[in-house]
Amino acid sequence: MRVIAISMLCVGAGLFLLWRYVWFFRNPHRVIPAHNALVSPADGTVVYVKSAEPHETVFSVKQDVPLTIPDILKEDLSDRRLVIGVFMSPFNVHYNRVPLSGTVDFIRHHPSKSGNRYMSRMHLRSVLGMPPYYQGSEHIVENERTVTRITGTFKDEECSYYVVQIAAHSVNGIDSYVDEGERVSTGQVFGMIRIGSQVDLVLPHGSTMNVKVREGDRVYAGESVLVE
Repeated sequence: MRVIAISMLCVGAGLFLLWRYVWFFRNPHRVIPAHNALVSPADGTVVYVKSAEPHETVFSVKQDVPLTIPDILKEDLSDRRLVIGVFMSPFNVHYNRVPLSGTVDFIRHHPSKSGNRYMSRMHLRSVLGMPPYYQGSEHIVENERTVTRITGTFKDEECSYYVVQIAAHSVNGIDSYVDEGERVSTGQVFGMIRIGSQVDLVLPHGSTMNVKVREGDRVYAGESVLVE
């Protein structure tokens, strides 16, 4: 029995190391849509699709924790925005991709307020298909994040949008592979978050935008169309 237990322990440790240091860093080829569209910045589950004015409550993660879009961005805004949140489990591909071609305006890192919160509530609710997926998920407001603003062209109009990489409790780092002022292309890998995490896309909500996803949908970075 002791030999069996040791063998099982070795197999388990080997599988963990394979996942953590090999499979986790996989970066599969993606087919980028040929038409002008905003694609998902991350693999995972869509946990919210909300439109709101800058200081309007988007939703409340708890009864006493209202959330606005500036809470996500850590920046004030002056016009209505659409926010789409994508939750990445530890088993998703964790490379993040550019939603729409453009120029990187800025990259800003914001530390957590009081230590990163766990994302276990959102993970459990997304796995079990229990909306609202954001219920009790204070990490949306509290956790460390990197905010990247990119300005491109969507339907012949200028479109400045934000990609928000939100770290989980166990995250070892948020990586950015691009520089301010750099020209980036739709579907290009621009960064990565290690272990479970979340990525939000925040963009102007124009009347000509056709949102193609809803809460609970599975999406793939660089490939799944979020808005066209």
